[in-house]
Amino acid sequence: IFYMGINTGAFLGSLLVPLIAASRGWRVGFAVPAVCMALGLVQFLWTRRLLAGAGRDVAPENRASWTPVVILLALVAVVVLLAVSGAIRIDAALLGVLASWAFALLAVAYFVYLLWFAGLSGPERRRVLVMVALFAASVTFWAGYYQQGASFNLFAERYTERHVFGWVMPAGVLQAVNPFFVIALAGVFAALWLALGRRERDPPAAAKFGVALLLLGLGFLVMYFAAQHVLAGSLVLPTWLVATYFLHTCGELCISPVGLSNMSKLVPPRFVGQAMGMWFLSLALGGNLAGQLSGQVDTTHLESLPGLFLSIFWYGAVGGAVMLCLTPFAKRLMAGVR
Repeated sequence: IFYMGINTGAFLGSLLVPLIAASRGWRVGFAVPAVCMALGLVQFLWTRRLLAGAGRDVAPENRASWTPVVILLALVAVVVLLAVSGAIRIDAALLGVLASWAFALLAVAYFVYLLWFAGLSGPERRRVLVMVALFAASVTFWAGYYQQGASFNLFAERYTERHVFGWVMPAGVLQAVNPFFVIALAGVFAALWLALGRRERDPPAAAKFGVALLLLGLGFLVMYFAAQHVLAGSLVLPTWLVATYFLHTCGELCISPVGLSNMSKLVPPRFVGQAMGMWFLSLALGGNLAGQLSGQVDTTHLESLPGLFLSIFWYGAVGGAVMLCLTPFAKRLMAGVR
């Protein structure tokens, strides 16, 4: 329900914002979701009394401090003001590379801490090894998946036939295809996992991650052939992107709803919050790498498109095969964790 809910918002936003921007400009287009987010916050504050008693109380000694948040926001505000005033110049490409390195080093440091300095038992350390593999698979998946908002969006705008009965469909509207498939297929996948679980055939997390990577690779193989058609000098139908989004959505439903749950199960209770943070760090690192990959596309030389899509196909195919091969070992290391 949660996953379908957030994708309902993603579907409406992806559908409406490009249409509004096409007629009113992107300032209005970006303002609309900002207003909707503010209304959502007001609605939460207005109705939060209905949540009284829901969830577990947080022990006073475990309550988060707002001090680090305030300090971080202040630093961000200072950097933004300096950049806007022209006092400093920010190189977006360099910033992306530095952020990727920072995220990767942070992940390595945390896993080293868990394995050797957190006082974990032998079985607990073995589960951390599975966590490392899932983290790497997650980064690989999201680095390809987030091409939807990068190279795929450029492909939709410049190389896709978007004329529908005299109306030119904004390229961004195709971003609504993925959340639509999530809404349509989330119940199907949930029923599938439950049915397999009742028969004690529910695949382990490593196997689901492997299947997700294979589906990611298949989607990029579709885009490789679409790019070959573009090189031949013709626009392609949106069905190429729709087919790719379908495959990637199936992969997403194999990895995303179960990823956070599995990461949190692989560590002792005192590290659950940090494990959740590591899951979202994998999304952040994957998103950064997605931007760097799409930055390799030279729109003046279309020959770069098939190469990019084919290389990500191989990343997904090889990564998926590796995860499937590691599944028996991961299952033993997890020692009954499901």
